[in-house]
Amino acid sequence: MVASNSCWQNAYQNLFPGCSEILAGEEKRPPLPHCDAKSSMLKCLTKLDEDARKIYLEFYLETNSICHQLQTDAFKRQTERLVNELKNSAQFAEDKLETIEEKVEGLLQNSHLIHDSLASIDVQTQQVAKLTQNVEVQVNLVLRNTEAVYEQSKGIAASQSELQEKQATMKDKLEESMAKLHESSNKVGEEISNLKNQAIEIEEEISKVGNAMSSKMNTLQQRADDIGNMAGISLEKQKQVLDGQSLAFEGLQSLTKFQLHALEENR
Repeated sequence: MVASNSCWQNAYQNLFPGCSEILAGEEKRPPLPHCDAKSSMLKCLTKLDEDARKIYLEFYLETNSICHQLQTDAFKRQTERLVNELKNSAQFAEDKLETIEEKVEGLLQNSHLIHDSLASIDVQTQQVAKLTQNVEVQVNLVLRNTEAVYEQSKGIAASQSELQEKQATMKDKLEESMAKLHESSNKVGEEISNLKNQAIEIEEEISKVGNAMSSKMNTLQQRADDIGNMAGISLEKQKQVLDGQSLAFEGLQSLTKFQLHALEENR
């Protein structure tokens, strides 16, 4: 590579403008006459004398040789520099291409992974959609069941309220019935006590009547015995005795019926 401040580069750049000064310094000749850069070479050469023309031609030929060498060397160096730069650029590009290839492979792998992930996400999305539909169906079913339970609870609440009212009514009636039953039981107890007292009185009366009847029967039996023992009693007296016995027997039957009736009432 040729640096921008190399000796050959500086010589090549300063060769033509310094030719007049170099020749004048070495040969102690006056410098070439001034010539406008825009003027043609023939016009500039007409201003030179024969010696100057020869010097110019020799310098021109030597300068061409030197310039050719300088240009060749500069071209070679520039070519080497360009080749090296191209080589470095190619190596850099190759490295970049390898890096890009690795990144592309990574991107391809990532794209496959992304594709698989997207496919998995699609499947999961479909599953979630199905689950969402199932959940929606279940939620609707639960809502309907909840509404039915709510209606049933309202009916149960109404039934409970009605049942409480009926229970309160039944409680009042039961308390009233219990009061009446208590009152009736008290009355029955009083009546039973009265019946017991009456039964006692009846038993006493029956005992008295029985004793009286027994006394009468004994008296009648004594009379019958007396009558049977007495001879020559008239038939009419016997009839009176029989009538008395019949009356006594009827009285005994009436007493027996009265006792049975009293016992039934006492029970």
